Amino acid sequence: MKKFLATGIIALAMSLPATAAGNIVQTAASTGQFNTLLAAAKAAGLAGALGHTKNITVFAPTDAAFAKLPKGTVKSLLKPENKHKLAAILKYHVVPGKLPSSAAKIKSVKVKTLKSKGDTTVKVRKRFGKVLVDNARVIKADIKASNGIIHVIDNVLLPSS
Repeated sequence: MKKFLATGIIALAMSLPATAAGNIVQTAASTGQFNTLLAAAKAAGLAGALGHTKNITVFAPTDAAFAKLPKGTVKSLLKPENKHKLAAILKYHVVPGKLPSSAAKIKSVKVKTLKSKGDTTVKVRKRFGKVLVDNARVIKADIKASNGIIHVIDNVLLPSS
């Protein structure tokens, strides 16, 4: 009986989602699918802020999402002379506060990002059961980190301007 109960407890524990002990940068790094995003955050001088700022939501494009950009775009953005442009694009992916996917409604809502000039809002909506952020689809939602939430998206968000 004790062995059966212990086995049941272990099986239940393994089926529960793991709680994220790491911050957003650590959690993203642990998946292996955000290498470009993390390299860009480091090049833009934002990796520390993403790791330590409390209560933020990050719409995180995968490496495959960055690969969809025109050839040479990422390489160009990673150059030191484009640091401010890169930082503006990355800040466009970050929303102050924790924004769970359940907050998305059928009617689109404009949400203010951390980008400070020009286009500073993203449009969040739910369509046919999928959450969309501007032109990107959330492919995995509500990944909890110690300092916020990550939503994995399939395209890089580019502010208009």
